[in-house]
Amino acid sequence: MSEPLFSADPKAGYLAHADEIRAAIERVLASGHYILGPEVEAFEREFADYHGSGQVVSVANGTEAIELALRAVGVAAGDSVATVANTVTATVSAIEQIGARPFFVEIDADTMLMSATALAAVLAAQGGRIKAVVPVHLYGQPAAMPAIVEVAHRHGAKVVEDCAQSHGAVVAGRKAGTWGDVAAYSFYPTKNLGALGDGGAVFTRDATAAEKVRMLRQYGWRQRYVSEIPGRNSRLDEVQAAVLRVKLKYLDQENSVRRAKAARYLSKLATAPLRLPVVASGAEPVWHQFTVRTPQREALRGSLAERGIHCGVLYPVPVHHQPAYASYSVPLPETERACAEVLCLPVHPAVADADVDRVCEEILRWSKS
Repeated sequence: MSEPLFSADPKAGYLAHADEIRAAIERVLASGHYILGPEVEAFEREFADYHGSGQVVSVANGTEAIELALRAVGVAAGDSVATVANTVTATVSAIEQIGARPFFVEIDADTMLMSATALAAVLAAQGGRIKAVVPVHLYGQPAAMPAIVEVAHRHGAKVVEDCAQSHGAVVAGRKAGTWGDVAAYSFYPTKNLGALGDGGAVFTRDATAAEKVRMLRQYGWRQRYVSEIPGRNSRLDEVQAAVLRVKLKYLDQENSVRRAKAARYLSKLATAPLRLPVVASGAEPVWHQFTVRTPQREALRGSLAERGIHCGVLYPVPVHHQPAYASYSVPLPETERACAEVLCLPVHPAVADADVDRVCEEILRWSKS
């Protein structure tokens, strides 16, 4: 029987660079610096350089990256923040941690990303009450940032990009994360750039916003032990920074591998009775997930699981239908349809061409049964 396949495999990401990662961890252990030391400083500099310019402030996780990014652009308790509902709850949790209110925007039917047209309608209807917009670059597909930024800024709203699934993605010739006022990243182990634990970062070209995030992540300090503003403890540790420095060197190479696997899927599943991913004009995704859509998702998922192919579902219940957020429920038919149909096939760098072929063969066999 063939080896089981999974839609994500963080252990494979470690094994691909095990010797370098072990050496990096040993370097930290021997250094005596474990919090906000030279590894964090170096990673922040290297990740900023990866974006071309700007500043990176590392934090404890991706959820807090969104929260602190929103605070840095002025979002406060009682404000409204526009985002999508076909995302992990963390996006909305970050908004609520501030005491702000999420306002859900419909997605594009093809890309499953925030619709700039729907956003324009929401912002116009709200008459300036929405202080920030959080587009989510979902599945490694970058959102329509030129249009989203134009619409948001025209209505006086700041833009905070949720880049948790889009490390290295490009839209209109620029990396995701470089379009908005600030951007938030997660380094959860399954991400394209994943740590061996939690981690996050905020990227911005606004020096004032960067300085505010630095203060917020450590009790509001500019001077040690003196809080100028109310802050929190949200620090990336030296071990995770060292691991990320190793893995950052291979990010573009591994994204290229993902692109090759995605192209293979697109070719071999062209005749399958599925909705395949749609890449918007000018977008260069990094295929954090390869998503197909079918109203028979659970039947297909079960059939593949019986053959050792374990596919993920990101995300089965839209946020506005979850019990914790029922008070925000609004009609979002495209969002609800996408959440009911989407299935994520294995596409991470450890997946071999033969594995892709096997998945496709099983899908085509299922479609004829």
